[in-house]
Amino acid sequence: MQGSSRYSLSGVSLFRGLDPDDLRNLEQRCRWRTYREDEQVIDHQSPGREVFFIVSGRCQVVIFARSGRYICFDDLTTGQYFGAIAAIDGLPRSASVVAATDSLIASMAPEVFSSTLEQHPSVTMTLLGEFGRIIRVSNERIVELSIHGAPYRVQTELLRLARTAMVNEQTAMLSPAPVHSDIASRVSTTRETVARVFGDLTRQGLLRKAPGTLYVKDVPKLAELVAAYREV
Repeated sequence: MQGSSRYSLSGVSLFRGLDPDDLRNLEQRCRWRTYREDEQVIDHQSPGREVFFIVSGRCQVVIFARSGRYICFDDLTTGQYFGAIAAIDGLPRSASVVAATDSLIASMAPEVFSSTLEQHPSVTMTLLGEFGRIIRVSNERIVELSIHGAPYRVQTELLRLARTAMVNEQTAMLSPAPVHSDIASRVSTTRETVARVFGDLTRQGLLRKAPGTLYVKDVPKLAELVAAYREV
C-alpha cells in the first residue's frame, strides 16, 4: 500500500520540511482508509488520540446538538490534518469530524506523532503556528457572535471563504458553492438569513451563481462592506 504514490504524506502541510526518507518512514507507520461522504471519522468526546491527515477529499469539523442541529467550525481539505489536540493533551475529542466528500485519510498513532514532534523541530513549529491561527480565529468569532448582527457574520464568513479561493486580485471562485445551512451553522444564524444576505449581495453585483459554483466578483468591495458593518 505504501508503495503507491496515492498513499503519500507529501502533500500534508505539517510535513513539508521533512526529507523523503523520513516521510516514507512515517507513511509506513500510518493506517490508511477511505471514508465515504457523510461518514464520521471521529466523534465528539470520544477517547481516541490518533492524528488524521487528509490525503484527498474534504472534511467538516462539527458539533451536533441533541435537537439535530449542528455547528460547523471548519472545512478541512487535502493536505490538512486534525486530532492533534487530543494526541497532545490526552483528553476526549473536542469536536466531531465528518467526511464531506469521499476522502482518503491516513491516521497516525499518538506515540508516533509525539516522537515525530520530538525528532523534527520544523514539524513542531508548524504545529504551533497552526495552533496560534486557531486561537486567533476563535477569538475573532467570539467577538463576532457577542457584538455583531447576523448579516455581518454571514458577510464575514463569506469573505473568509473568498480569500482562500482567489482567482485574481478581485474575484474568488467557490467550488463547490457553499451550502446555506453550512454557512448558517458556522455563524449561528438561519438558512433564511444567509439566503437573504446572499440575495442582497447578488443584487449589488458582488455575487454570481453558476452550476455548483459561487463567484465573489469583487472581494475588495465585500471587505469594505464588512469593515463598514464593524464601524457601526
